[in-house]
Amino acid sequence: MRKVGLKVAAAGLALAVAGLVGGCTSIRDHRGYLIDQALLDSVQPGVDNRLSVEKTLGRPTFESQFGQKDWYYVSQTVKTPPFRRPRTADQTVLRVRFDAANNVVGIDKRGMEQVARIDADGHTTPTLGRQRSLLEDLFGNIGAVGAGGMGQAPTGPGPNGS
Repeated sequence: MRKVGLKVAAAGLALAVAGLVGGCTSIRDHRGYLIDQALLDSVQPGVDNRLSVEKTLGRPTFESQFGQKDWYYVSQTVKTPPFRRPRTADQTVLRVRFDAANNVVGIDKRGMEQVARIDADGHTTPTLGRQRSLLEDLFGNIGAVGAGGMGQAPTGPGPNGS
């Protein structure tokens, strides 16, 4: 009878450990456009136009605002480790370029080599200039406001000569 209780306790402990370890894995999430290589290969420069690309690949994630009206399809895989912020694990950006007659000129594919990782600097924003204390912030402008004329009308010509 004692062996059965020991086996049940061991099995319960094994299940608890498996549940804890399983909860510590990263969550993978796909965001954006799902790239289908067969559909992408069917778009041919010089053959397809804006309408046929829309029918084949769908509406783009966004369209360029300046210059040529290129279409962009963005695909991201994001990993979220336990108790941490999400990070981009994989990213693909497809750019479909069009000419003035709305015909496809080319398709460019970029990956993670174009992603820049920017780490924030804590709770402060670095600025150029000097560090001011609390008292300088509170009392620094005393006497500076209205010090030139102390409420009197200016005399002589102004900056525009009047």
